[in-house]
Amino acid sequence: MSLQYALTVTLNGLTLAALYFIVASGFSLIFGLMRTVNMAHGSLYLIGAYVGFAVFDPLYMNDATYSYAWYIAILAGIAAAAIVGIVMQVAFLGWMQGQELRQALVTIGISIIVADQLLANFGGSPFQFFAPDILFGPMEIPFVGRYSTFRVFQIGVAVAVGVGLWLLLNKTRLGIMVRAGVDDRQMLAACGINVPLIAVFVFGLGAALAGFGGVIGATAQPTQLGIDVKFLLTSLVVVIVGGMGSIPGTAIGAILIGVTEQWGQALLPTYSVILTFVIMVAVLAVRPQGIMGRPD
Repeated sequence: MSLQYALTVTLNGLTLAALYFIVASGFSLIFGLMRTVNMAHGSLYLIGAYVGFAVFDPLYMNDATYSYAWYIAILAGIAAAAIVGIVMQVAFLGWMQGQELRQALVTIGISIIVADQLLANFGGSPFQFFAPDILFGPMEIPFVGRYSTFRVFQIGVAVAVGVGLWLLLNKTRLGIMVRAGVDDRQMLAACGINVPLIAVFVFGLGAALAGFGGVIGATAQPTQLGIDVKFLLTSLVVVIVGGMGSIPGTAIGAILIGVTEQWGQALLPTYSVILTFVIMVAVLAVRPQGIMGRPD
């Protein structure tokens, strides 16, 4: 095995981990912080991708608008996923707080309905965004050679998302209220804070990150129906490994899962999927709360 090959596989794992982190960070906010079971998180990823592409395609085909079609698609995907997430929280999940089984069953039903509606309206053919000219094509990386510029850009986006979320949760009044609500919702409400409104905001932010990940992911590789299950399961594993509600832990979990998955496909393609669950079992055996999670 050459050094170039090893570095390329590792870099593939890091870029995949960046995408996993963008999507899983939204799941960490919803499931880890708010303790809301959302089994439709992968569907929010698909909504962002499909709505974004519906906006992107006609703009890209027009010579006058193709240069900024991708940026508008990102905004459309984020907005669509956020709106659907807010509706889910207000109409279904908000009054089910603490009823995990009911939340799980309702969101599974929502995910099935979303998949059927996307199939009916957009068809089952795979699609892919074209990155802007500045991010299109290869770049030279020492010891690796020519590598996709957009995939490297994914890592930068993931870092920006992680830093932004950490600052939001640790350096703002809203973040303090969110973390206080995790520990004692009743006391927070007694202090005059509108806890349901905070829950709606956090759920909308988590859904927006899933939609954002949908556009980023569909730019890096073709997307089609069915991939929502993959991102739901991966997000669940990443959050469990990293620790419930921990953004740094989510980043660590995403790196572990992404790099392991790529090396597994390179060395043990038949068992690569199993390796991610082996990591989850090993972490839970040593630290049941996850790598960066707080003990109960």
